[in-house]
Amino acid sequence: MALTGIQIFKLLPKTNCGKCGIPTCLAFAMNLAAGKAELSACPFVTEEAKAQLAEASAPPIHPVTIGTGATAFKVGGETVMFRHEKKFENPTAIAVLITDSMSDAEVTNRVDNFNKYTYERVGLKLRANAVAIKSISGDPSKFGTLVEKVAKATDGALILMSDNPDVLATGLKICSSRKPLIYAATKANAETVAKLAKENSCPLVVKGSSLEEIAELTGILNKTGVNDIVIDSGSRTVKQALQDQIIIRGSALQKKFRLLGFPTITFPCEMTNNPMKEALIASMFIAKYAGIIVLSDLQGEVLFPLVVERLNIFTDPQRPLATTPGIYEIGNPNENSPLLITTNFSLTYFIVSGEIETSKVPSYLLVMDTEGLSVMTAWAAGKFVADLIATFIKKSGIEGKIKHHKLIIPGYSASESGGLEEELKGWEIMVGPREGSHIPAYLRNLKA
Repeated sequence: MALTGIQIFKLLPKTNCGKCGIPTCLAFAMNLAAGKAELSACPFVTEEAKAQLAEASAPPIHPVTIGTGATAFKVGGETVMFRHEKKFENPTAIAVLITDSMSDAEVTNRVDNFNKYTYERVGLKLRANAVAIKSISGDPSKFGTLVEKVAKATDGALILMSDNPDVLATGLKICSSRKPLIYAATKANAETVAKLAKENSCPLVVKGSSLEEIAELTGILNKTGVNDIVIDSGSRTVKQALQDQIIIRGSALQKKFRLLGFPTITFPCEMTNNPMKEALIASMFIAKYAGIIVLSDLQGEVLFPLVVERLNIFTDPQRPLATTPGIYEIGNPNENSPLLITTNFSLTYFIVSGEIETSKVPSYLLVMDTEGLSVMTAWAAGKFVADLIATFIKKSGIEGKIKHHKLIIPGYSASESGGLEEELKGWEIMVGPREGSHIPAYLRNLKA
């Protein structure tokens, strides 16, 4: 049973050092009890206390890692019902379904789509995460051949799907080193499939006919040492599946019911034959509250809006997306190329850099750390002002790349031009456009 905040406080060092990011040990203990802090944030907690606090400090929804290497992903680990309370931790994974009843051409097409659809937005690469390989035939040999083909064709994470332990065992012999997600342990095969999961150190899906049955199964598996569990509620109607997601999440977070404290997997691909409706259902599960969604196929018009939705929902609402500060060379600039500066708010950076590219004028763009704030907001907050800008320029190393001393500042920070000329002796401060769309014309006129 989880400890209360006061019980946790009694086990803490009570130094009130604030090194955990919270002013007092009591406040830290309350956050631990609410699942809003990690025990590792306290540098002085003893090993004995760590052991006693393990249950209280663990996320209400157990985090599960699927796959290996650069394409591995984590689901679960959530601590809140609503994003505005804190943030959602691990983005919903998107998988594409491939079965051993498909033709070779169809398998190749789906794998190719999985590999090729990658989008870049605000400096991040957005793509699907896994390939779900399902046995329809029940033939271990046929399933093994398909697993081998898919594993060679992509580095994505894998989900092995069958209700036959022998089929799953065949697939695991081929790809167990990739740590696939095993689907699924049911009331009929739980013992055998759990053994496969333990022997291969792979995560496991539990599927039941009801949430009560699922809770019973997760309890049995926990006692055997299987803890990396993903839940399939078994519902294949939109209404019931959504209700199940909310009940599972609420039971784990609000009622601290550990037997349902696991991430979930949903199957929009089995809820409709209409690709657009499938995308709509998937978008709902990204928001409420699937750890993994399995789609019938990946098409650009379906995948792109889903990965953008996922990006928006799983960003921290209290922290804007930020670009790495530094010198960005756009269009192979030389020592005589224009020099512009902006803030590291990702949207600002991508607008400004995009407009510079459009101008076809090779330029240097300095991106200054303003804690992810836009130009106007950073200026108003005192984070994009003359003395700080001057210090950044002097430390940036840009003077080793250019012969001139001309700096173009955003139009919205024009009031800092005088201060910059005082701070940067010998520099000419030029006020650029207020709007990014005017940058191309400004740079072309400057060049002329």
